[in-house]
Amino acid sequence: MNQIIGTKKEFSIIKRAKSFTHASRGISVFIKTTHNAWIHLTILALAIFLGFYFNITKTDWFMLIFAAGFVLSAEAFNTAIEIDIDLTSPEYHPYARDTKDVAAGAVLISAITALIIGIMIFYPYIF
Repeated sequence: MNQIIGTKKEFSIIKRAKSFTHASRGISVFIKTTHNAWIHLTILALAIFLGFYFNITKTDWFMLIFAAGFVLSAEAFNTAIEIDIDLTSPEYHPYARDTKDVAAGAVLISAITALIIGIMIFYPYIF
């Protein structure tokens, strides 16, 4: 944005550190306020336990970590969209509803994808 209006800011370690602080606060808000995140994290804890229990392969760990990050990121984006819609459209509006529903649908897609990955990883170990 700053380059568009003609000013260029110098790189600053302090500003980068502050951006990590803001991101960490965002993760904290996400975990504290999003009940679905608790569900995802509980399922992730179970998957991690099973991963260690069955001594899954390094490739399986990569897939498990990617799937978990995919779901948690989708849920975080969904939460951010919901916060923004609640702020900008406090009254009912069909577009606001559609926006929230599409964002929630993205989370569902990611969760189903992660479930399929989990089944592909753990099915051979369980059966």
